[in-house]
Amino acid sequence: MAPTAKKPEKAVTAKGLPAVPESVLKHRKRREALKARRVQATIKKRATDLKKRKDIFKRAEKYVKEYRLKERDEIRLARQAKTRGNYYIPGEAKLAFVIRIRGINQVAPKVRKVLQLFRLKQINNGVFIKLNKATLNMLRICEPYVTWGYPNLKSVKELMYKRGFAKVHGQRVAMTSNSIVENKLGKMNIICVEDLIHEIFTVGDNFKFASNFLWPFKLNTPTGGWRKKTNHYVEGGDFGNREDKINELLRRMV
Repeated sequence: MAPTAKKPEKAVTAKGLPAVPESVLKHRKRREALKARRVQATIKKRATDLKKRKDIFKRAEKYVKEYRLKERDEIRLARQAKTRGNYYIPGEAKLAFVIRIRGINQVAPKVRKVLQLFRLKQINNGVFIKLNKATLNMLRICEPYVTWGYPNLKSVKELMYKRGFAKVHGQRVAMTSNSIVENKLGKMNIICVEDLIHEIFTVGDNFKFASNFLWPFKLNTPTGGWRKKTNHYVEGGDFGNREDKINELLRRMV
């Protein structure tokens, strides 16, 4: 028979009591168990974060591919129309960026209400708006106080990365990490800033929540100043719809 291993004997004092008190041993055991749990939690969190990072990277790549494909399709259709002696008319814009250009003096009650609904409470504030019949009618009401147009992808990205702030518990919070976006919009499958940009730019199903999550953008007065705020853009002024020219204005304001 193989010799059986003897159990280590507990150190005892002269009076036959344990050398280390029972309470100290319990504390030590509890600390070791807690440390082991923390290590396991850290390992698990690192694995989850790595998986999430890979997922975010894949999503970003997919979006870039989608944007390029859309751009190429527009060019292809325009060329195709030209070779056949026709004109290519792109689809109507679904997204608008609205900037408040005038202050609070002598504002009619209806106009004030519309500006309040658009969350444009300060001068040089800007918001993304989904274009439909209702919002177009609202824009007509407050037109002398705002300028708006159709932002491109570059403008949306610049606004989001340079001027983007989130609304968390009614507070204006800088979007310093993807976790801020995920905590608020994770249930809508928006887990990073790239997802947010995609949702806004493509005017997705969750546009309302994504737009409301963003605090109204606080922009600078444009470099070189305004032309004439009291005149419409087509008359050499500033207010009203400036379509694609909003992008040039945003370059001077961001």
